Amino acid sequence: MFGRKKRNREASEQTPTESTTASAVTEAAPDQDAPDPRANGPWDESEMPGERAEYLDLGALLLKPVARVDVRVELDPRDRVPRAVNMDFGGGSVQVQVFTAPKSSGLWDEVRAELVTGLRRDGGDPTVSDGPLGMQVNAQFAGVTPSGENGFRLARFVGIDGPRWFLRCVYTGDAALPGPTAEVLDDAVRGLVVVRGQDPHPPRDLLALTVPEDAEVHPAGAPTGADEDAGRTPAEPGAAVQEPRRGPEITEIG
Repeated sequence: MFGRKKRNREASEQTPTESTTASAVTEAAPDQDAPDPRANGPWDESEMPGERAEYLDLGALLLKPVARVDVRVELDPRDRVPRAVNMDFGGGSVQVQVFTAPKSSGLWDEVRAELVTGLRRDGGDPTVSDGPLGMQVNAQFAGVTPSGENGFRLARFVGIDGPRWFLRCVYTGDAALPGPTAEVLDDAVRGLVVVRGQDPHPPRDLLALTVPEDAEVHPAGAPTGADEDAGRTPAEPGAAVQEPRRGPEITEIG
C-alpha cells in the first residue's frame, strides 16, 4: 500500500469518488485559503521549538514526552531494524512512520488516492474527511468484538507533508474516532520533530529510526499495556492508563 514504486497516477484519478460529493470537490480543487495543517506541528528539525534535550531521540524522529502516553518502537523480526513508532494512550494508539518526499511537492494527495483504492479492495469502506491534522482517510473493517458480537474495527489514516519528508500516521482503537483519546494523540503527533538529514534519497524511502539505550525490550507476542487494550472498541470504557516509562518499549512486528 505504501511501496516505493509509484502506481499509475491516471488510474488513481479514475477511481470512484472517495466520499461524498463535497469530499470529491475538495480532492479536485483544494481550498487555497485553508489553514496550514502543520501550523502547530509536527515540525522539521529547522523549526524545532525548545531545546533538543527536551526530546526523546529516535533517530529520524524526535519525540516530546507527553504525560501518560507510552512509546513503543516496532522492530522487524527479520533484521531487527526499527520500522515504526507507536504512541499509546488509554484505549487508543497511533503508529508513526516517516518517509522521504520530493523537494518540489508533497506525497499525501498521491498516497491518499492509492490508500483509498487499496482499502476499497480489502473491504475497508474508506471515506475522506477534513480532520484535525488535515485531510484524513477513515476506514472500518468488519470484525468481532471481545464479547463475541459482530462489529467493526476502525482506523484513521493521516498524512502530513513536510520539507522533503512525509509523515504517515495510523490511528486505531479509541483514537480512530473524535474524543479525548484522539485529541491527546493528535497533540503528541504535533509535538514530533522530523530529522530528515541531507543525504539524497529517492521519494518514499523509510527514514531510519534508532532505539534509545534505556528502552525496555519485549519479545514478539509478549503482552504490553497497549496489547491489553488492542481488542477494545471505541464504545467500550477506556482502559487503565500506564504511567510514563523512563524509555520506550521495544516490540517486534509479528
